[in-house]
Amino acid sequence: MLRRGAGPYARVDTGGIPISAQLSGHTTGLKPAQRHALERIFRRTVPATEVITAELAGFMAQISREIRRQVAVILDRRGHVQFVVVGDAQKLMLPDLGRHRAGRGRFRGLRVIHTVLSGERLDRDDLTDLTLLQLDLMGVIDVDAEGRAASLEVAHLVPPRDDATLWEVLPPRSLHGFALDFRGFIEDLEGQFAAYARTQDAGDGATLAVAVHLATGERDPEESLSELRELARTANVHIVETLVQRRREPDPRYVIGRGKLEQLVLASMQRGAELIIFDRDLTPAQARSIADATEAKVIDRTQLILDIFAQRASSRDGKLQVELAQLKYLLPRLVGRSTALSRLAGGIGGRGPGETKLEVDRRRAKDRLSQLQRQIDGLSRERAHRRARRVRSHLPVVAIVGYTNAGKSTLLNTLTGADVVAEDKLFATLDPTARRLTLPTGELVLTDTVGFIRDLPEDLVAAFKATLEELSEADALLHVVDISTPDWEARMEAVGRVLGELEVHEKPQIVVFNKADAYTGDASLDALCRRVGAVPTSAMDRQTLGPLLERLAPLARRAQPWETAPPLPDAQAAT
Repeated sequence: MLRRGAGPYARVDTGGIPISAQLSGHTTGLKPAQRHALERIFRRTVPATEVITAELAGFMAQISREIRRQVAVILDRRGHVQFVVVGDAQKLMLPDLGRHRAGRGRFRGLRVIHTVLSGERLDRDDLTDLTLLQLDLMGVIDVDAEGRAASLEVAHLVPPRDDATLWEVLPPRSLHGFALDFRGFIEDLEGQFAAYARTQDAGDGATLAVAVHLATGERDPEESLSELRELARTANVHIVETLVQRRREPDPRYVIGRGKLEQLVLASMQRGAELIIFDRDLTPAQARSIADATEAKVIDRTQLILDIFAQRASSRDGKLQVELAQLKYLLPRLVGRSTALSRLAGGIGGRGPGETKLEVDRRRAKDRLSQLQRQIDGLSRERAHRRARRVRSHLPVVAIVGYTNAGKSTLLNTLTGADVVAEDKLFATLDPTARRLTLPTGELVLTDTVGFIRDLPEDLVAAFKATLEELSEADALLHVVDISTPDWEARMEAVGRVLGELEVHEKPQIVVFNKADAYTGDASLDALCRRVGAVPTSAMDRQTLGPLLERLAPLARRAQPWETAPPLPDAQAAT
């Protein structure tokens, strides 16, 4: 039985030369002769074609029986002994060995072989270490009562299978009958992993990722993961594997359980994934622990949304607001090992090293936050001034709101002939855009706004406050709902919650069931429209917009005669 050393997993250096020729582990109480015998193991070399020689295994068995403790060797692919580890009779601790990840489809380049004294075989802890450390092999030497190496049992990781097996255990064999061309075997196995990883590549330069969902409530995991896939697609990330676990509450360290963590490590290796996305917010400590265990970049849902906003922001307003949200998210995640001695008392003989890099980063981040907030406040005043001009023009304003990718920009384009960017991606619109709509009864202004999403990060809402102020000045809201999605009601409720937080939920609303031509639900669409008071449309088909225009007409009637109204500024300035 193995136990990992300090940290969430053992760390490995594959430089070819032992980090230290000294023994590690439980060495207290060893006689000098026993220590010297164990240290002589460093001088041995195993041929590249063998897992371990019978001579080395026999020597390990002999000394293990003599000291009544488990003994392990960690070998690199050249057959050099990198570490010799001493345990007790039941287990041993692998030392803190360094950090290494060879690349897509590659193992760590190290194998661990250790002795057992009571006829044990490879156990769960051995297989856990095999997986989390991405070892070439894990093996146990069974030591008999006479101190001989009776047999060798090894396990190795396997490429993805239908039965979701993570590893394969080869049956125990005698050392003299253990015929395995190790070099050819490991090269072939890595080739299988690499070939499978290449099949996962989307071919468009997208980052490969594994998505993880922890189900703790009644929400359907597949609905949540479907939305996460759309977010990932928008960010040019290709999700190649999804893992779902149901738990009463998250694990405080890894969010998921240790068994699922093993699957996550192996899945990221098998699929060649460089990124792990959690479908929930992670604490800074959780993100660090998971990253240490998986040796991959780990982000949460909020980080993914912030990245999308950073990609989509094009105007000065949008870029400032996204940077503000990112800094608010980043600041509590600027951590270091220790700041206790980073500043010493001032004065003669008391001047310390000054600020650490961590403190400098924090101070700069706070200074930048203050600067951004001042700039955004200035933008907010400019927007308020432009809105006041619109009010003086007596033009009623209708703000288009709704869940992201519901078709708001497409509807604006079709109604007004505008050319606002409209893509089948989440958050295609970040900057509000205003356009006039002329009706037989008069005119009004339609304003396109940023889309909402479930659990919209608070920092993002706060950063985009200047933009969302457009809603507070609107005379009415046009709530666009993608009726073709199975969870359209949940999305309506999510938008309603955000509108409530912005204190604009009591404004007059016109609900639009968009993408009505793609509706496939069991209930009658007409019945749903009557129940909600909605208007069915297909934003890409102008012929379906008649009922919506009829609902908008009374709003335009409230305007003053257009001949006396000052001209509306150009579309972008009007925002």
